[in-house]
Amino acid sequence: MTHALPLPFRLPGYRVVVAGGSKGIGRSIALAFAEAGAAVSVCARGQAALDEVAREIASSGGVTHAQGCDLADPAAIRRYINTAAEALGGIDVLVNNASGYGFSDDDDGWLAGFNIDLMAAVRASREALPHLRTSAHASIVHTSSIAAFHPRRNGAPYAAVKAALSQYTTSQALALAEDRIRVNAIAPGSIEFADGLWDRRKREEPALYASTLAKIPFGRYGAPEEIAHAALFLASPWAGWITGQTLCVDGGQGLSG
Repeated sequence: MTHALPLPFRLPGYRVVVAGGSKGIGRSIALAFAEAGAAVSVCARGQAALDEVAREIASSGGVTHAQGCDLADPAAIRRYINTAAEALGGIDVLVNNASGYGFSDDDDGWLAGFNIDLMAAVRASREALPHLRTSAHASIVHTSSIAAFHPRRNGAPYAAVKAALSQYTTSQALALAEDRIRVNAIAPGSIEFADGLWDRRKREEPALYASTLAKIPFGRYGAPEEIAHAALFLASPWAGWITGQTLCVDGGQGLSG
């Protein structure tokens, strides 16, 4: 799937920061906002992928900013958010999309999720807040997961941290409502894209790939663009009275537990 479908939202003048935007869902979110007319900044650790997505964003003709950033590093987050705000002339939308993919039930697995999935979102929000407070249409969108809503035999750290992120979404939304800053999250189901988690599992763990597919009522894995479309909606005026929500985008996968 590509962005060949006409985007229903036009967001000219919006300034969007995507923390974790070089591949997969983050890349698609960044490109969707650019195609909608927004100025877009992205950060990531991998320079080659970051350079490529920056070229793709720039092809939409809008203001583009890209910067390397280790989202596990508080100082790096501070530098990135403030540089992005300067490059874009402010921030209207902050998208926290990074994941440490902490699936292993050891300290490394737990800390990867805590530092990147949760604390990077907290820290980026904190740094962006002064800029968001001056915006007429401010919002924050976090990337959670349907794993947050169900117990898991494997990957407990990932599920627990995503559950914490969904809960943080509600508390943050309540705290920032007086500033008219909306906060929502998206909980994707299993998303497949080139060299992503499910693409690798298709090759390396075909039985797991097949058993997961069998639990998706729509009969296919999701595409990153489908998460990007939800992000556009949540950041747009059409969602102007929606805050504190986690929107599942999963083809009904969560209905199967």
